[in-house]
Amino acid sequence: MKMESISAKWDWKHSLLYITLIYAIIFFVDKQILQKLQIGHDKIHLKKYPDLPLRFRYDGTFKILQVADMHYGMGKVTRCRDVTATEFKYCSDLNTTRFLKRIIEAEKPDFIAFTGDNIFGSSTTDAAESMIQAFGPAMELGLPWAAVLGNHDQESTMDREELMYFISLMDYSVAQVNPPAEDPSNPAKGGVMEKIDGFGNYDLTVYGPPGSHLANSSILNLFFLDSGDREVVQGVRTYGYIKESQLRWLRRVSEALQGQKQDSNHRVGAQLPGLAFFHIPIPETPQLYYQNIVGQFQEAVACSRVNSGVLQTFVSLGDIKAVFVGHDHTNDFCGNLNGIWFCYGGGIGYHGYGKAGWPRRARIILAEAGKGENGWMEVERIKTWKRLDDQRLSKIDEQVLWELCPSR
Repeated sequence: MKMESISAKWDWKHSLLYITLIYAIIFFVDKQILQKLQIGHDKIHLKKYPDLPLRFRYDGTFKILQVADMHYGMGKVTRCRDVTATEFKYCSDLNTTRFLKRIIEAEKPDFIAFTGDNIFGSSTTDAAESMIQAFGPAMELGLPWAAVLGNHDQESTMDREELMYFISLMDYSVAQVNPPAEDPSNPAKGGVMEKIDGFGNYDLTVYGPPGSHLANSSILNLFFLDSGDREVVQGVRTYGYIKESQLRWLRRVSEALQGQKQDSNHRVGAQLPGLAFFHIPIPETPQLYYQNIVGQFQEAVACSRVNSGVLQTFVSLGDIKAVFVGHDHTNDFCGNLNGIWFCYGGGIGYHGYGKAGWPRRARIILAEAGKGENGWMEVERIKTWKRLDDQRLSKIDEQVLWELCPSR
């Protein structure tokens, strides 16, 4: 009888251990294996798209906010540079975010163009997270936006190609990594594709106001180009520059878009103006130091030693009326080179270098359609001004960059 009692207790203990072991195995398999294989275990985020195509408003205007050199780091733990002593204690990347939100609220842009050095790669351990924070205000408000890269974006955990792929997949972004470059005029390449240097070369078209006869036609073209980061040319280290393959692609796209003005919706002889956006200024920019400019020329132009013929290409195309760059944070001027305006955005980012007592700033670009007897017509005028991060969000240096029929 005693032996049977001992045996029963032993069987019970074995059963308990066996059941415990089974539960442990099930728990391990579920947590370590099945949940990783289970489709839909992690929340899937689908990209949110803006209302497309980009188009002018009912009042015949299209407003662009240019944001240059955010140099975003890791949010509130990333300190500011070149601010006054009274500002420094509580100053961080969040000041950049607040300023960007203030401008958006005041100006209500239709589109935001980020022109490089969006993040400061060496100041972040997670490039993706920094970009999510940097571009956050545009995504939160559902504004269409696009970006090009500067020379610091790739200095963290992503290379330039990965950065542009990530940007193209972000909410409300209309940026592209690179389009296929069709080249039917080049039999040597089979008339199919030609590799384009860099990442972030693309064009966007802006259509006429809703309800107008140009509602289904492009009346403004936006070109985005990758100006690179650093290059070694003949043993000399220099800044990046726009390559010949990019200029060939630009010429093909520009000529194709200009061909659209031959359709019945556009007036005979009407121009379809274009604007270009990239980060590093071209080698001719220092010439503007000796010319009349609007704004301030406060630091030497940091450009490439290689002149790849960007200015000559733009002039020969005839449709690019203004170019918007960044890179040199304390330059915020516009100057005219061979009939084309070249404008700096002025650095917006508080973690990027600046000048203590000189407010951070950003540029606004306004395109205005003309009004005809039967409604809205092609773009008639392009203007620009800047907003300062001061108490009044001051508006300065308003000027006309281009007019279809210049006033005399």
